[in-house]
Amino acid sequence: MASSSSKTQHEEGEKFVPSNEFVLQKHAAFFDLNHDGLIYPWETFQGFRKIGSGIALSTIATLFINITLSGKTRPGKCPNLLFPIEIKNIQRGKHGSDSGAYDSEGRFVPSKFEEIFAKHAHTHPDALTGKEVRQLLRANRTGNFLNGWVGATAEWFVLFILAKDKNGLLTKDTVRAVYDGSLFERLEKEHSSSKKKE
Repeated sequence: MASSSSKTQHEEGEKFVPSNEFVLQKHAAFFDLNHDGLIYPWETFQGFRKIGSGIALSTIATLFINITLSGKTRPGKCPNLLFPIEIKNIQRGKHGSDSGAYDSEGRFVPSKFEEIFAKHAHTHPDALTGKEVRQLLRANRTGNFLNGWVGATAEWFVLFILAKDKNGLLTKDTVRAVYDGSLFERLEKEHSSSKKKE
């Protein structure tokens, strides 16, 4: 994990490098377009557009993500009305009702990832249908933490819309790729190549 602050990095022109151990940082870093360790709403919006999301979904996702995560990832600092997200603290944005595939520090937990498919992939062993995603969300809902459940629902809903295959399935490889951040790069390439064909 980078030891210098994002401000220092920005002032010195250094690029923020996400940690290989804390893969949640790599997941978020796709949206850090200028690599300064901060994700501003316009970067989130542009990131969603780059992976093929429409304007409406990109706008809603941007507002939800940046407003929700900015304060959590910038603890102890004055509120910033630009709602930046600090990637080095992204694990502080973890919420209840999630799958547990990231631990409290943002590391990937293979056993929890495998559990998603062992428990919920009934139609195909290595893929989830829309119905199975909804069942997963119901099963993972914890207590009365509405914010966590809404967050988890939004994440899986967007993932399903953007990354389901031609058969309407969310494959295991795709879900694994979203956890390590590589899915976003893949979707960007696919979206870019489809635009060139138009």
